[in-house]
Amino acid sequence: MNKNDAIARRDLKHVWHPCTQMQDHERLPIVPIQSGQGVWLQDFEGKRYLDAVSSWWVNLFGHANPRINNAVKKQLDTLEHVILAGFTHEPIVELSERLVTLAPPGLTRCFYGDNGSAATEIALKMSLHFWRNTGKPEKTRFICLENGYHGETLGSLSVTDIPLFSATYAPLLKEHFRAPSPDCSKRDEGESWEAYSRRQFDAMEKLLEQHHGEVCAVILEPLVQGAAGMKMYHPVYLTLLREACGRYGVHLIADEIAVGFGRTGTMFACEQAGITPDFLCLSKGLTAGYLPMSVVMTTETVYEAFYGSYESLKGFLHSHSYTGNALAASAALASLDIFASDNILEKNRELARTMADALAPLASHPHVLEVRQTGMIAAVELVQDKKTRAAFDWRERRGLQIFEHALAKGVLLRPIGNVVYFIPPYVITPDEIRLMIGVATEAIDRIVHVPAHATPHANEKPVVLP
Repeated sequence: MNKNDAIARRDLKHVWHPCTQMQDHERLPIVPIQSGQGVWLQDFEGKRYLDAVSSWWVNLFGHANPRINNAVKKQLDTLEHVILAGFTHEPIVELSERLVTLAPPGLTRCFYGDNGSAATEIALKMSLHFWRNTGKPEKTRFICLENGYHGETLGSLSVTDIPLFSATYAPLLKEHFRAPSPDCSKRDEGESWEAYSRRQFDAMEKLLEQHHGEVCAVILEPLVQGAAGMKMYHPVYLTLLREACGRYGVHLIADEIAVGFGRTGTMFACEQAGITPDFLCLSKGLTAGYLPMSVVMTTETVYEAFYGSYESLKGFLHSHSYTGNALAASAALASLDIFASDNILEKNRELARTMADALAPLASHPHVLEVRQTGMIAAVELVQDKKTRAAFDWRERRGLQIFEHALAKGVLLRPIGNVVYFIPPYVITPDEIRLMIGVATEAIDRIVHVPAHATPHANEKPVVLP
């Protein structure tokens, strides 16, 4: 038995993997990874896998990046962690200063958490608490988007509109308002992204008009709805929403956990609409994939609503043991240094053009509904019938077959249902982009022309997650 097999067997005795139907791994072995370098992961037998999904969208500058490694090693010899209540440290102060400089103007305060779901929880709680502190306790509900995803803790799950995640836990969740998605893949033939996004905003406007008195905030993923299958829309939707939220006295929460830090072509997606949200949620790429950390950035107006004596009960009493961790902050600072010194955003635009060129032939594929791209995020949506837009039966598990085929060819893809997406690290080369998309194209051609294998349980919907 080789070492890959030995570790995989040990794993299955005790490890319960996230977003995974564990029964699948009775047939498809878990892949043990020994090391990483750049865009490549390597198992214990020396086989390499191109990480086309940035290990769940977090890795910006490659695995084992020497500059980030050195920053974390240096910090480790000085301070690994300290309580952030009543104490502070230089890395978290510097990180906050630099984030304020980079973020849309007016976001001047940074509240730290551990992961993306925590950031959503913080923003929701902070918004609701703000309205209570300012004499409007009746504002207790939120507006989110159809197909939106904001995390899997209970507050964040209540504003997530993907039944696969939320339906089971409905008894635990509070109901909020949902507006139709501006997902431009549903636009009429010949209709522009901008025109469709404007048209879809009408329903949001009506919700705000009717319910603003009880609504704390609107929460959405700017430009790209990730877990829904990389559904994309025009920045004008954000422009219209920012104006309407201001007019109706409702906060705007921009969940840039997945799309921040250069993914959409600008440092933050909100920049493309020229807006400043009341809350900006960041995680994933914040530490370039090194350590868990999130941050909610907000305004002086929000901060001041919580400022007062202890007896006033105005304080925001939300805490995590590892808030503002010094090692994570040092990784984040090293990542920002790379952005500053290496002209990353311009290089990403060149890489995005290479991705677009490599993906272009797939647009005419008879089983491809749409090829869509925003910056360094691209997606190919597969359908059974292009004319009718009829989807493949989920029980056929086409995405799992693509995953298996690509893995055998040395590329890590993780389709969301029938959507094959690409979110590679920024250190990927043009040749590696062409390899990644070439393998994906082979896999797509293969799975649409062969009978799909049945699911282990045909009456149970499988977990097909990002």
